[in-house]
Amino acid sequence: MTLSPHITLNDGNTIPRLGLGVWRLADAEAPKLIAEAIDAGYRHIDTAQAYQNEGGVGQGLKNTKVRRRDIWVTSKLQTSLQGYDSTLRAFDQTMSKLGLDQLDLFLVHWPAPARDQYVATWKAFIELQQQGRIRSIGVSNFLPEHLERIIGETGVTPAVNQIELHPSFQQGASRDWHNQHGIVTESYSPLGGKGTALLENPVIAGIARRLGKSPAQVIIRWHLQLDLVVLPKSSKLERAVENFNVWDFDLTENDMSAIAGLDRPDGKTLPHPNELND
Repeated sequence: MTLSPHITLNDGNTIPRLGLGVWRLADAEAPKLIAEAIDAGYRHIDTAQAYQNEGGVGQGLKNTKVRRRDIWVTSKLQTSLQGYDSTLRAFDQTMSKLGLDQLDLFLVHWPAPARDQYVATWKAFIELQQQGRIRSIGVSNFLPEHLERIIGETGVTPAVNQIELHPSFQQGASRDWHNQHGIVTESYSPLGGKGTALLENPVIAGIARRLGKSPAQVIIRWHLQLDLVVLPKSSKLERAVENFNVWDFDLTENDMSAIAGLDRPDGKTLPHPNELND
């Protein structure tokens, strides 16, 4: 079985480069899919409090024979629970649902600047990491202005920033900022978000036909060759397995250049980080 290579974070921990996203996966369906995906090679599971499936994910982890220390588990703080004390309480709830003693990665899901609680929340994250309850701490949907503030006020740089990123919305400025500050970029909605029109894009489809791969596999490989951590989601095992089987081919420089040309200023499908505050 081929397993995902790892990338080293700024805190010294290593994270699998390809993970399974479980947004919109029903809690009742999670145990079976998680266990089967791990058996198929996945060693990185990405959930969140807002997904309402942490309990099912935790049961899926129990249903596999793979050692817990070999599986990287990420969850994210629900935006409505931001604040120092409320973050500590919310983390206890996540750990109870997942059935874990230690979480590999916990993320602030959105900055929610109108709430003005993300710095206090980040301080709670630092405390939890210092207690050994979380291995790595990071953020999601943060812009450089939000990152500058939490780093400036705490001196602690997030290990990762998980952002919407796909060929139609390539986030070059944020990726450059992350690289300059030692932050790993994680790609969510990596296949293009709503409608996944990218899967029918003629550039992607042409590369896929030439390589004998699916359009989704081509896009996932593009993320990997940009040194990103990529998190395709799927509620179907066969699709999850297909998404994972991307280790036996490479995109050429011409392929990468062609996909780079698909970037669009209006390619974002989810809200702007300064607009989502609940």
